[in-house]
Amino acid sequence: MAHKFGLGRGLDALLPKDDADSQNEEKTARLSDKQQNSMPSGGLKNFQNQAAVLQLPVDLLKPNPSQPRRNFDDAELRELADSIAEHGIISPIIAVEAADGAYTIIAGERRVRAAKLAGLSQVPAIIRKYTGREQIEVSLIENIQRSGLNPIEEASAYKNLMDFSNLSQEELAARVGKNRSTVANALRLLKLSADIQKSLEEGNINSGHARALLSVTDKKLREKLFQDIIGKGFSVREAEKRASTLNSAVSSEKKEPFNIKNAKRPPEISEMEEKFIEKLGTKVIIDGGLDKGRIHIDYYSMEDLDRLYGILA
Repeated sequence: MAHKFGLGRGLDALLPKDDADSQNEEKTARLSDKQQNSMPSGGLKNFQNQAAVLQLPVDLLKPNPSQPRRNFDDAELRELADSIAEHGIISPIIAVEAADGAYTIIAGERRVRAAKLAGLSQVPAIIRKYTGREQIEVSLIENIQRSGLNPIEEASAYKNLMDFSNLSQEELAARVGKNRSTVANALRLLKLSADIQKSLEEGNINSGHARALLSVTDKKLREKLFQDIIGKGFSVREAEKRASTLNSAVSSEKKEPFNIKNAKRPPEISEMEEKFIEKLGTKVIIDGGLDKGRIHIDYYSMEDLDRLYGILA
C-alpha cells in the first residue's frame, strides 16, 4: 500500500519504522573494510550499537542534487559547528546509498557541512530507500520544518516537486501540509525577474516587497519600483503605496488613451516620454513636437503630488 506523506505528521511520516532496523543492519554488513577502518576504535561494533542510527564517515556523504537549499550562511555554519563541537549532532542525517558506494544526503546537509568545520570524522545517520520524488519531498519538508529556506528556494522546491510528481497546487499543498494559497503565493515569486529573485534570496528585499512588486502589472514600472526600493530603502508599506500609484497610472492611461493629432509623431518625443515615465514613476504625456509643446504629468494623491515636487524641485 502506498504511503501518504504530509508535513503535519513531520519527518516521521516519511521515515517508515517497519523496515528501519533490517535496512541499517544490511548496510552495516555491506560496509567495506576500508570504511570500517576509517571509524574510531570499535569499528563495526559502533555501527551495531544502534540498529536504526549509524555513524557514517563524513567523507562518504555527498550533497543531494535535489536539495532545495542553495545558500549556506558562513557565520551561521560556524555557530552550528561550535555547537556541534560542544554538544555533538542531536538529530541524525538522513541519507540514501549512492551507486558509487558513497551516500547522498537527503536531510541534514547543513549539519554535515558544520560537522566538517568542527573537525568531526563521522556523523550519526539513518539510511533509507527513497524514490526520486520522495528524495525531493523529504529534503523540502525537512528544510521547511527547520525554516531553512529563503523564499525563492522554497518556491523553486515547490515547482520542482510539482513538475517531478505532476502535482497540482492543491495536491502539493496537501502533501507538504501547507495552505494552497501559501503555495500559490510562493510560486508567484518565480515570475519576478532574475535580479529581483536574487535580491530576495540575498535578503536585500523581503517577501512583502516582492508581493508589492508582483502587484505592478507593467514590467518596466515594476523594475523602476525595484530600483527605488533598493536605492531609497523603501519600507514594505512605502513599496505598496508606490505600486498602487503606478497601477493607477497604467489603469488611467488604458481608460483614457491620449490621441495625438499628428500621426507622424517624432520618435524622439516618444523616447523622451518614456524617460519621464521611468524617472517620475507616473503617467506622463508630451503634447507637442520638437519645437514646442506641453508636458502632462498625472498625480493621484496629495502625497503623490508632494513626491513629484521633490523629484522636480
